[in-house]
Amino acid sequence: MSLPKLVSPTYELELTSTNQTITFRPFLVKEEKILLIAMESDDKKQITNAIKTILKNCILSKIKIEDLALFDIEYIFLNIRGKSVGEVLNVRLLCPDDKKTYVDVSINIEDIKINKNKDHDKNIKLTDTIGMIMKYPNLDMFIKNNFSEDTQVDDVFEIASSCIEQIYDKEEVFEIKNFTKKEVVEFLESLNTEQFLMIQKFFDTMPKLKHTVQVRNPNTNVVSDVVIEGMANFFA
Repeated sequence: MSLPKLVSPTYELELTSTNQTITFRPFLVKEEKILLIAMESDDKKQITNAIKTILKNCILSKIKIEDLALFDIEYIFLNIRGKSVGEVLNVRLLCPDDKKTYVDVSINIEDIKINKNKDHDKNIKLTDTIGMIMKYPNLDMFIKNNFSEDTQVDDVFEIASSCIEQIYDKEEVFEIKNFTKKEVVEFLESLNTEQFLMIQKFFDTMPKLKHTVQVRNPNTNVVSDVVIEGMANFFA
């Protein structure tokens, strides 16, 4: 005789990048254990694999995890966490007025949304005839972005080159997947400062998991707005 099997509830979530609705379940004890062990190891590869495993296990819809946008990854993971261990996040925030006092704040996960910037555009027009179509950072870049302490110049070029989907002129469209990394980096290095800032604007204005909370400093009684951005900060 076999033991009874528990059935997990399922939930739906709409992805910002594609407007696709996915179905997911909460993570189980075995998956929580995988994440905790990975976080304790402080090994980027192990953390990446743990998050991939949890997302692949918990997302029931047919979707390629590796291709999901950075902000979709953060939003999905936050919601899976909410349905798994509780809808309220307890975070410790620094008071901006004195920059030394920390206060504990509770945030309802349902209040955390992805913020969209009206100036954001995936089509970057470098000149009157040449432009680029961008795509969003994927899961591997998400791990690097959230767990790396330093960002080097080479990292900026690596991320930028990985996020170009197409380059076009008035006569032809060039699919970047058909070119080597070296060729793409050389193209980026040929840009002038103003053109490269256009790429920077793409990253600066792309949708972000962001939430503003008010904190009161118990020592000064000053109330300040604190912006929390990126999944790693929501679990600080």
